[in-house]
Amino acid sequence: MTALPQGSAPGSTADESAEAEVAPETAQAPAEEPGSPEGAGPGGEGGARAAAEDGEPADVAAGEEAGTTDAAAGEEAGPAAPVAGEAAGPDEVGGSEVGGSEVGGSEAGAAEAEHEAQPDTTEATDASDAQATEATEAAHVSEAEAELAAQRELRARIAARKAEKEAPIPAGTKLSGTAADLLAAVRAVESGEKSGAAFFAGPPPAPRKPVSGPAQETAPARPRAPEPAQAPATSAEALDAVRGVLRRGGAPEALAAQVTGALGEQAAERLGADPWQLLAVPGVRPEQADGFARALLGAECRPDDERRAAALVGWILEQAAVRGHTALAADDVRKALAGRSVPDPDEAVQQAIAEGVVLVFQDGLAEEPDSTENAENTADAADIDGAEEAAEPAEPVEVLLGLDRYALAEESLADGLARLLNSPVGNDGSVWPEGSELARAVAGSGLVAHTGGEAARAESAAVVTAAAAAGLRAAGAAHTLDGQRRLAELTGPLAAFTLAGLLSGEGPGRDADGTLALDVLVVQDAGQVDVETAAILVESLADSCRLVLSGDPGVLGPAGAGQVFQDVLAARVCPVVASRLPDPGPVGELVSGIGIGELNQVEAPGKEVVIVPVRDAGEAVHRSVQLLADSIPRAFGIPVEQAQVITVGHGGSAGTRALNAALKQRLNPGPGRFGGFDPGDRAAYAKDLGRTVVGTVVEADAEGLRLDCAGTPVLVPKERVESALRHGWALTAHQAIGMRWPAVVAVLPGDAAQGLNRAWVYTAFGRAERHLSVVHGVDQALPRAVAEILPAPRTTRLTPLLHGLVKPAEQ
Repeated sequence: MTALPQGSAPGSTADESAEAEVAPETAQAPAEEPGSPEGAGPGGEGGARAAAEDGEPADVAAGEEAGTTDAAAGEEAGPAAPVAGEAAGPDEVGGSEVGGSEVGGSEAGAAEAEHEAQPDTTEATDASDAQATEATEAAHVSEAEAELAAQRELRARIAARKAEKEAPIPAGTKLSGTAADLLAAVRAVESGEKSGAAFFAGPPPAPRKPVSGPAQETAPARPRAPEPAQAPATSAEALDAVRGVLRRGGAPEALAAQVTGALGEQAAERLGADPWQLLAVPGVRPEQADGFARALLGAECRPDDERRAAALVGWILEQAAVRGHTALAADDVRKALAGRSVPDPDEAVQQAIAEGVVLVFQDGLAEEPDSTENAENTADAADIDGAEEAAEPAEPVEVLLGLDRYALAEESLADGLARLLNSPVGNDGSVWPEGSELARAVAGSGLVAHTGGEAARAESAAVVTAAAAAGLRAAGAAHTLDGQRRLAELTGPLAAFTLAGLLSGEGPGRDADGTLALDVLVVQDAGQVDVETAAILVESLADSCRLVLSGDPGVLGPAGAGQVFQDVLAARVCPVVASRLPDPGPVGELVSGIGIGELNQVEAPGKEVVIVPVRDAGEAVHRSVQLLADSIPRAFGIPVEQAQVITVGHGGSAGTRALNAALKQRLNPGPGRFGGFDPGDRAAYAKDLGRTVVGTVVEADAEGLRLDCAGTPVLVPKERVESALRHGWALTAHQAIGMRWPAVVAVLPGDAAQGLNRAWVYTAFGRAERHLSVVHGVDQALPRAVAEILPAPRTTRLTPLLHGLVKPAEQ
């Protein structure tokens, strides 16, 4: 197996010979099984790219460094990789301090132009004044001479400022003009030295106002539904050229297809000119890109290389997106760069901004449209009069950095949601069931948010059936196949889809303008919709369509970037209806208490909730196998096929790998002749980002492995068996979102204590319908997690974007 170079930062003195061997598919920490990272429980940050495949974004505080190695406490780490960014020698890291052109050069230029327009007049005045004063040198200074002195001083100041502006920018930033002004402005805004509005050339456009009353004559422009993406064909010559570059850098040639897919037909030229573009390939880490660059560039490879800094900034933001952020604070990006041995993180951020690698956001600047003109006038007056008055420093403003794909998705989504809200809908109460608060809200608004637990799903399903009975085109969409099945039981099979299926062409089809042929759409499990999927969905809806986002805000967030449902709830721009239907039984009572931070003892006369204390992870595995294979079927009549084990992570002595190995040995022993699987094995297939399908292995053929998922046949292509399929008797809570089973065994081994939070416990326990067994080895960590530990917040921009388009509703 060819090793992808790893090691210290470029130019460091670390031993470059100790390079870990990395498989082509998993340039990150490799795992024996696909999906989420080994040992990545809630709150962990290891294996970010693999976590995205399984839908397990590791929740990390916004201030934490992005892209650290797998080392979450209480979890089994994957194969250790050398620590990135070892200290480089002083001769290599000693970068000089970054400079920038002075903000305010435009005011100096304006004053200079004003005075240069009349040079002859000034010189004539100088001569005449000099002659007039020769005879009266001992007399007091005349008024004309005082004016001359003031003008000379002003010209000297203007010349000095012009020379300073045109001088080379120190610290090797290689910036000038608008780019330099922008970077200096960003620094001034962050420090609070100046207001952000002062750096706009003119007043910003007036904010759009929500439409009220009758519809306008011209409907707002709306993008058409996106066409299905087609992967561009890659020529054999391009692949051969990329293989040659990879071979010279000591990287696996098997990465050629991925590199070409990420960088395009000119991948070989781009990679040869900038080796750190290898970071664009999913799974490649900075240590490996550094080793690749050292092999290609030799002595020219340095930690302060501008190409390295730009690539690292993009990589850090990509890793943040895997953890759910659509943007990061500039300070957090700098901290992460410092952890990667970038000598001057501030210069690196500024360079990335100037080159367009990232976008800069400061929401809310346009709220004071007059401040820009006033600030410029004040600056001009100070230049002309020579009065340098100290102004009070403004409040520091947090500046966010983000990638354009997520910025465009959030802005498109905000525009689409505002369009639905501002489009008039017929408020015909006779269409909807009497007495239903949700139905009344849907009757009067194009966008409605609905919150509640499992019982509340019946309320949103009732909206679909009522609309269909009234002759409207209505449908419901769920997150998983299991959610679709439960929705179909309430609405009928013709009106229930998965959200992915609906967007891919299943169901009602599209109208002539490309929008979905729907008048009412209810999206259940809305908390699992990421920002890019939500943007595509909203763009696919006609202006007159009513959209209901229904979900449980207590469960773990989506696998992709963003938190659309939470942001819509926080924005309060549409009606929000909270269900009052409690989840039934002792399990429902227990889960409801967890949702508000209380771990209560509930009465369970039929042993609906059972606590099984264990002393160590080995005992936890033993008791879990015993419960699933023997105790639950015997005591409750629930067959093994309808019971599920849920644990904190994939790694560790009681993670999914260990549990699945023990459960296979007990329930379906075999040699694993189909890529590690035998007919009868339970398998979990990571079909899409954050959407796991659980089924039973039926057979294998030339096309791949075939599963039976509750009566629905699913084909796992043979090229995805190794990367996207794992045994499924034991799942993580992230994998289990959107699914429920009659019985659940929740495993909490002692080494998982630091990975617990309220959302994880709420999600795992809430997957049980009739019976919940808790294999408990974390002592007081469980009640503490429920009462005190919330998931780390995600940094997103959707809420302020909505506030800029729609006035918050009065609740």
